[in-house]
Amino acid sequence: MSDAASAAAARALIGDSEFDRDTAVFRREEGVYDLELSAGWTILGAVNGGYLLAVLGRALGDALPHPDPFTISAHYLTASRPGKAVVRTQTVRTGRTLSTGQASLFQYDEEGNEVERIRVLASYGDLAALPDDVRTTATPPPVPPLERCLGPEDGPDPLQGGSAIAGRLMLRLDPATVGWALGRPSGKGEMRGWFGLADGRDADPLSLLLAVDALPPTAFEMGLAGWVPTVELTVHVRHRPAPGPLRVSITTRNLAGGFLEEDAEVWDSADRLVAQSRQLARVRLG
Repeated sequence: MSDAASAAAARALIGDSEFDRDTAVFRREEGVYDLELSAGWTILGAVNGGYLLAVLGRALGDALPHPDPFTISAHYLTASRPGKAVVRTQTVRTGRTLSTGQASLFQYDEEGNEVERIRVLASYGDLAALPDDVRTTATPPPVPPLERCLGPEDGPDPLQGGSAIAGRLMLRLDPATVGWALGRPSGKGEMRGWFGLADGRDADPLSLLLAVDALPPTAFEMGLAGWVPTVELTVHVRHRPAPGPLRVSITTRNLAGGFLEEDAEVWDSADRLVAQSRQLARVRLG
């Protein structure tokens, strides 16, 4: 078997990958799911917001009659930590083409009391049932070929070893957006690159919820350092992605009062816009 064939054979499949295992939820009773938040998806000890959204998205996918997230909005209330958690879901409305639900993720304080970490409201449908008609002025981001982009091994760790999630991802960044790693940030609120899971699992609608929040924050290229916690994140899933790595583009137009917005687009290997998002995040100034 050739090296390429061996690599292809070793690729994890959807449903049988580290991402699937670490986002698994177990129904305790109707509307209540137990889970374990993995330490493998943390940044400076806090669990990544996109990973959390995928966990809640999986619980809602089980609770609602439709399979795919169309839109999901999350408010991050307190920082999540690795360990035991519970998701509580509620069906708000069920229709023929869309169903709407809400969910909250809770962890426990030292006294054993539940503390709400994140709350979401989402509408689910069936992406496979959507018409093929596409009318758009959007174009894929100008990301260089994957082999000309840069990975974590090509520069210093801006979080000084605090990003466990980096080992779970295949990230290759556009050299034009990594001046921050060399101490020469451009001052532009831009981040672009290729995204995939490190074990080769192809993307699906659930992993798109991770992809929109997986690149380094645009604040780095604006000359700021440190953790950039998400306050609110809304994701629109537009298509089931084709196999292969995704291209992700994130831009920020306005940083004011210690908060910035990030607008993300995710494009698949068939040049389709498969997901969009906007988030509000807090930055450390000075």
